[in-house]
Amino acid sequence: MTQDQLLIIFILLVTMVMFIWSRWRHDMVAGSALLACVLVGLIDPQDAFLGFAHPAVVTVACVLVLSRGLQISGAVDILTRHALPKKAGVTLSLAALTGLGAFLSGFMNNVGAMALLMPVAVQLSGRLGLTPGQVLMPLAFGTILGGMTTLIGTPPNLIVSGFRRESIGTGFEMFDFTAVGLSVAVLCVLFIALLGWRLVPARKQPGTEGFETGAYITEARVPKDSKVAGMYLREVEAELDEADAQVIGLVRNEVKVNAPSSGRRIKAGDILVIEADVESLAGVLSALGLELEEAGSSSEDEEDEKAAKTDEDTEQQEDDSESDNNGDGMMLMELVVRAESSLQGRSARDILLRTRYGLNLLAVSREGSRSKARLRTLKIRPGDLLLMQGSEEALAGFAADTGCVPLAERELRIPDRGKALTASLIMLASVAAAAFALLPTAIAFAAGVLASMVLRTVPLRSVYDAIDWPVIVLLGALMPVASVMESTGTATLIAELLMQHVAQGNGPIAIALILTLTMLISSVVNNAATAAAMCPIALGTAAALGVDADAFLMAVAIGASCAFLSPIGHQNNTLILGPGGFKFGDYWRLGLPVSLLVVVISIPLLLLVWPL
Repeated sequence: MTQDQLLIIFILLVTMVMFIWSRWRHDMVAGSALLACVLVGLIDPQDAFLGFAHPAVVTVACVLVLSRGLQISGAVDILTRHALPKKAGVTLSLAALTGLGAFLSGFMNNVGAMALLMPVAVQLSGRLGLTPGQVLMPLAFGTILGGMTTLIGTPPNLIVSGFRRESIGTGFEMFDFTAVGLSVAVLCVLFIALLGWRLVPARKQPGTEGFETGAYITEARVPKDSKVAGMYLREVEAELDEADAQVIGLVRNEVKVNAPSSGRRIKAGDILVIEADVESLAGVLSALGLELEEAGSSSEDEEDEKAAKTDEDTEQQEDDSESDNNGDGMMLMELVVRAESSLQGRSARDILLRTRYGLNLLAVSREGSRSKARLRTLKIRPGDLLLMQGSEEALAGFAADTGCVPLAERELRIPDRGKALTASLIMLASVAAAAFALLPTAIAFAAGVLASMVLRTVPLRSVYDAIDWPVIVLLGALMPVASVMESTGTATLIAELLMQHVAQGNGPIAIALILTLTMLISSVVNNAATAAAMCPIALGTAAALGVDADAFLMAVAIGASCAFLSPIGHQNNTLILGPGGFKFGDYWRLGLPVSLLVVVISIPLLLLVWPL
């Protein structure tokens, strides 16, 4: 083993550990790996950023923009209303919703498809008498499965195609993935709809109305004229019992007491920390004469925030805040925090929530767990549910800026049939141009983005916001790192070791090994990073066996896409963590059977469609 091979193996091992540790965001880890390769001389400094010009990276960015056009134009909303049955049983309804999610994910970003269909899933769960999680997990898995069916369905497919292009001169075509991917997706969706959903843990009682995936923790101030002032806590708790709510803490003079004594007398100015669902919260506050702390008058935190602004900015923001909080156009919105959200690790006070956005954070729900921190200082995590109050425009802007997904039943999008048709035709034309080789894939979708901008299906101000920049940086940084595995012979070395000690020269066993190993890694590491790391090994394995590499590359594409065992392997799994009330260990109950089914279906199909 050469020095260069030892260096790249060490860098890749550290990179994998950092991905699993999740202390750093994945784009930071990928960038660090790239710089490490440059510093030790594995990558020429002049070639360090060539990955950002890779067709796969360009295509991913363009698909994200076109997906945004389908979202804001209301094209998906129109399709959803017509595609989903109004009155049907559990099996048919889940099959229709999961199938629709899989179909959309084949032609648009699967995270975008998931975000669009989450409110539909929540409403459907109430009609079917299921918990939201029992509908959300099948939908999440369906959107992941759908990404395997086309070239643009998911970044791993584009990465795999890029490695094939570099290896033999041509990449995979638009529908080369369909024969295997569609078969796997259809059979797995049928399994999920018929049986799999029963394996999803029911974290809440079925038959509840609205979005009740987890109890919210909120703070309510006791005003002087409140009926609660002067009452004993046990008397307050007796009234709260009727609304299925409870007091879990009390704040007096900025000191929080967890689990206060029921014999404590409530005073005006106290803050009660109440656990309740969103539907009963308004009734509780009204019956007891309480005020939401974050929706009340300015606190010391707000004054500190305003003091940090210039006088001119403060005056403008106070005017905006006054107009936003005058009672007109105010609404409540539930938002789920994505894994890539800029809110991660920050609190409402850190982001100057009220002065910057004119919004109030009313409550937070986190995997059914409680925090000892005050609401305004609570550090937000991925998967948290936030109950926000503000104008529709301010809430939409906040969701777009911070990377949160709105879950409220109210629509932020008003479908425009003209723009919906235009956005759909642009996407269809881009897919057709790539599918029939009229244009290279990256050029076809770049032309679609330009058409979207000219025809205003995507507002100019939203074009760059639509791109998931951490994913772009991840892809652009890892492309040169992955190429080092080939140039140093490391991929060939690893492949030969696998062949000698595991597969022992057997092609089908080698494919099964590549597929299974990729699936396991993608459950704890970003799927794009997994694909970039495994493609050189797949190519090296095929070379060691002296067979065609297509089946091995397709195995990597399928394995990287099928991250069903944990909430961190795929963004769609993270999205449902809070809304579904799930724990980390809940995913394997449905994820393991689906993963095994993928392996059983994929291997014979790979050998049939892509013979060795």
